[in-house]
Amino acid sequence: MDAVVMAGGQGLRLGMGEKPVVDLLGKPLISYVIDSLEGAEEIGKIYVTVSPFTPTTEKVVGERYEGRIKTIETGGDNYVGDMIFAVESVGIEKPVMIIMSDLPLITPSLIDQIVRAYYDCGKPSMSVFIPLSLCKKVGLRPDTVFNWEGELIVPAGINILDGKDIREEQEYHNFLLDDPQIAININTAEDLKYCSDILCEKQKNNSPGEF
Repeated sequence: MDAVVMAGGQGLRLGMGEKPVVDLLGKPLISYVIDSLEGAEEIGKIYVTVSPFTPTTEKVVGERYEGRIKTIETGGDNYVGDMIFAVESVGIEKPVMIIMSDLPLITPSLIDQIVRAYYDCGKPSMSVFIPLSLCKKVGLRPDTVFNWEGELIVPAGINILDGKDIREEQEYHNFLLDDPQIAININTAEDLKYCSDILCEKQKNNSPGEF
């Protein structure tokens, strides 16, 4: 399965310039996502959407990955429109993972778990959610909450869609994943500090897995 990393938005809330290249322990934020995608068994080609708002992101991806990761120029002001343009411009006509660039705790094993859950669900599209209770547990206040079958859930910023029908409304499956490693996306300086503390603790314990 190919993957598209969405990195063309303005990221104004964080207030630190281009969010995908904000430094997190000496590494651009987007690299945590790309590196995990490259390490996943279920992921093939990786693309990154960029825009006039993220010129440094395009440069960093090009230099850091030496051409292995193709960037796709989009408008950057419409998430759905940019996603559709990206998928169509590279001709993806099979299931494709759409993932945000600000999920630095995502791991290759989690990505593989999500892809396998998609193939098992039997639906053309799948959205990944986390329980609201998990957000409260790790001290996060999400912007968006849905009520799904009586449970409050929060979108994790990872979706899988059938590329051949990218312009169509697709029957979907909600995949609820109770894992703190996908609960943390970076929207504020506090999020960045929290994530930095977690990664420092993991490095100190020399533990690349759960926290």
